[in-house]
Amino acid sequence: MNAVQPTATRAGEPPMTLKVVVAGGFGAGKTTLVGAVSEIRPLRTEAEPSGPGARAGGTTVAMDYGRITLKDGLALCLFGTPGQDRFWFLWDDLAHGALGAVVLADTRRLPDCFPAVDYFEDREIPFVVAVNCFGGVRSHQGDDIAEALDLDPGTPVVLCDARDREAVRDVLVSLVEYAGRQHAARLLAAVG
Repeated sequence: MNAVQPTATRAGEPPMTLKVVVAGGFGAGKTTLVGAVSEIRPLRTEAEPSGPGARAGGTTVAMDYGRITLKDGLALCLFGTPGQDRFWFLWDDLAHGALGAVVLADTRRLPDCFPAVDYFEDREIPFVVAVNCFGGVRSHQGDDIAEALDLDPGTPVVLCDARDREAVRDVLVSLVEYAGRQHAARLLAAVG
């Protein structure tokens, strides 16, 4: 796939680039999600997993990085977080300045995404929960997942397949729209 550079806006201004964090439990599909949608070759920092609960395959030890242009003049830089607890010290740096986050949930291990939900709620960073429907299998509805995660009312829950470029793009569009509404509401509350 060729790298696509975000184009300048109509007024000749440089493109707007927004930061998005992709988080979730260990093995939820964060690296897959970033790789599925990135228009550049994704940066991956993987090593063999170790410690209790280690699974076969690589695990992210610093971050994943990818980029997607949603439309002319708007690009998203995606920063995937490591899933193992011992690497959580990196989260503050990855989340600093982010527009928002995607919390990727695997319904087979739903409690694994509680720490990510708590992290973004505590810091008032807008987020959407993307339920990774492996192989198109939906075992739960969005409302059920929102209730199980005790999400704040209005927090979007979207179903997706982290391997499917269009599904991931739709998740990111949902995040940008939701984060825009949240940021606008905060600005209005601050001045009103």
